[in-house]
Amino acid sequence: MELLPKNILVPIDFSDNSKNAFRYALLYAQAFNAKLHVLYVLEPVIYAPDFTLGQIALPAIDTTEVENLSNLELKKLIEELVPKEMTAVPILRLGKPFVEIIDYARESNADLIIISSHGHGSVEHILFGSTSEKVIKKAPCPVLTLRHPMKGFDYRAKTTSN
Repeated sequence: MELLPKNILVPIDFSDNSKNAFRYALLYAQAFNAKLHVLYVLEPVIYAPDFTLGQIALPAIDTTEVENLSNLELKKLIEELVPKEMTAVPILRLGKPFVEIIDYARESNADLIIISSHGHGSVEHILFGSTSEKVIKKAPCPVLTLRHPMKGFDYRAKTTSN
């Protein structure tokens, strides 16, 4: 059994916290010479609160434009931060974030998932739960969760490129 990660999955939602997790994952990928899978999940169904029934799904909208913009942002993030000698793969999925993260981890044979923990408010957490919590419970591999700020980690530092 190989203990060193060869495939590291980092889900991103383009928030500052997830970008910081991405930077942290870069260090792991560099240290282990691992492939970095950068996953963004677009949730096409919009939910509206109905205080008598819970949540109701509104009709799905055409996501083509958002998908194109998301792909561009993923590629831009990788071009800006990933050293040329590293392998980083941008992935865009549609669906529920925690489901897609877990499914992609299985499909890509991920050895490690590095995910940010956003610390949502208590009401939102009670109603929806945390994506990172759901990933931790169902992931097929170890999950490293990161909260901001992290002791000893400078998010502004550039990754090393030799």
